[in-house]
Amino acid sequence: MTWIDTVTYEDSSGYLREVYDQVKGPRGNLDNVMRVHSLRPHTMAGHSALYRSILHRSEYELPAWFLETLGVYTSMTNECDYSVSHHFEGLRRLVNDDERALAIRSALEQGRPEDVFSGKQLRLLQYARKLTREPASMVVSDVTQLRDAGASDGEILEANQVISYFNYSNRILNGLGVTTEGDVLGESPRT
Repeated sequence: MTWIDTVTYEDSSGYLREVYDQVKGPRGNLDNVMRVHSLRPHTMAGHSALYRSILHRSEYELPAWFLETLGVYTSMTNECDYSVSHHFEGLRRLVNDDERALAIRSALEQGRPEDVFSGKQLRLLQYARKLTREPASMVVSDVTQLRDAGASDGEILEANQVISYFNYSNRILNGLGVTTEGDVLGESPRT
C-alpha cells in the first residue's frame, strides 16, 4: 500500500480519528492517498481541504468531468498510476458514456488530446502538459493563448489549480509508493 508506516482506522484515536472520520468516502472507505498522511494528520486535513476546494465546488465554470480530465492528463504526464486509476473512474462516471471516456483516455495516453478535444479544452490540456513538464518555462503568452481560445480568467485559474493540485498529489503518491490496494476507485469523499 505504501513505503512508509501508516496507522489503520482501527488503531487511530484522538485527532487522527477525527480527521479519518472527515475524509472517509461515501461507503466509509479510507483511500490510501489520505491514509499515507496518518503519521501527520494535520497534513491529511490540509490535503483533503485542498482537494475539496479545487475539485468539488459547484460554482466553477469548467465542468466537473473536464476538471477530472485535466487531473488525469496531469497524472499521466507524471506517470502517477494511482491518480490515473482513481480519477479516470471519476471522469468515466461523470461523462456517462463509456465509449467517449475510453476515447478520451486513449488520446491522453498517446499524448494526443487533439484527437478528441479542440478549442478551449485542447488549449487547457496543452497548458496542463507544459505546466507539469516545464513549469519554469511558462510565459505570459501561455495564458494569452488560453484567453484567445475562449477561456475566461476564472476558468484559467480553475485549470491552474487542478493541474497544480495534481502535481502536488502525484509527488506524494509516487514519492511514497502509494498503491490503490484496498481503495474503492472513482468515489469522491463526502463533500
